[in-house]
Amino acid sequence: MPATQAPDLFWYLPTHGDGPYLGTDLRHRTATFGYLKEIAQAADRLGFKGVLLPTGTRCEDAWIVAAALAPLTERLRFLVALRPGSGTPASFARHAATLDRISNGRALLNVVTGADPADLAGDGIKLGHAERYAQTDEFLTIWRRILSGAPADFEGNYLSAHGTDLSFPPVQRPYPPLWFGGSSDAGIEVAARHVDVYLSWGEPVDQLAEKLDRVRAAAAAQGRRIRFGLRIHLIVRETEEEAWAAADRLISHVTDEVIAEAQHSFRNISESVGQQRMAALHQGRRDKLVVGPNLWAGLGLVRGGAGTALVGNPDNVAARIREYQAIGIETIIASAYPHLEEAFNVAELLFPKLGIQGEQAPAERGWDVEFGRGVAPGAVASAS
Repeated sequence: MPATQAPDLFWYLPTHGDGPYLGTDLRHRTATFGYLKEIAQAADRLGFKGVLLPTGTRCEDAWIVAAALAPLTERLRFLVALRPGSGTPASFARHAATLDRISNGRALLNVVTGADPADLAGDGIKLGHAERYAQTDEFLTIWRRILSGAPADFEGNYLSAHGTDLSFPPVQRPYPPLWFGGSSDAGIEVAARHVDVYLSWGEPVDQLAEKLDRVRAAAAAQGRRIRFGLRIHLIVRETEEEAWAAADRLISHVTDEVIAEAQHSFRNISESVGQQRMAALHQGRRDKLVVGPNLWAGLGLVRGGAGTALVGNPDNVAARIREYQAIGIETIIASAYPHLEEAFNVAELLFPKLGIQGEQAPAERGWDVEFGRGVAPGAVASAS
């Protein structure tokens, strides 16, 4: 993607709660539907292209929240977590088609194979890391066939499907696009075979470029092209000094004990290679949080998943985003605490620097799976 072209900027729905500080319950905001609606409608009005809805035992259900918010928004796309192993491919195919239809082609699916033992146990998933990715491969093989209208007859080691069809197809053809993030060799292989957009957390540009090259090569070996997105936090202020002060304030209530507990979990309990890469950036140390130009790893001291933020004034943050675009990133999935106020802050300060317009095209536009661009409802997008 040319670095001069405006990236697609998504926002985040904190379905687990929100607040101005990490690592404390001080001024915590519960994830009420009213609050989530405020964030979604603000993102819709401001010109964000979509919102990411996470999954986990501590989150409100992503599918139900997206279905409830779709009629209350006009243009916003909903990137909903889909966890293979927690349901059958046929049932998730029906969920995806229905959500796509009621949202008029605004559904996107984020495949989450999972690495948190507590979440996996809560969903009754007992498979190890390698087996989960093998099951995900089978799941997506069946799921794609069903949504594409092809015969779904399949007999695998983990899953099977025979004679499954879909009476109500999705608006987006052949199916709502699949997004996915996984840094292990098994995860990259699944991405290469099945997904449309590969997501990564915010690593230093050179380090991330190497990983994206691996994904490109794996996809090319499958005769496919793949697009790339970046999941990162943004702390943007009018001056550098204000931005770094806001970053320090965000973790001002984090104790050494909380950091030690979180880092132990990230390094010794989580099976996520991506999580281990996040933890390695700062090694749990407060004096190693600046890991690149304007790239700060303070959130990763206690927050699982995306643990880095771009911190700075609008010009510098925009310049860093252009550097990610230069290695192939086309979509930024951003967040900041608290998410309601910071949605306005990012739109007002950063959008003009990136060439993002507040007013977007009508919601009736769908999503082209291969090229990630708008197609009219009912039009067939080329399968990758």
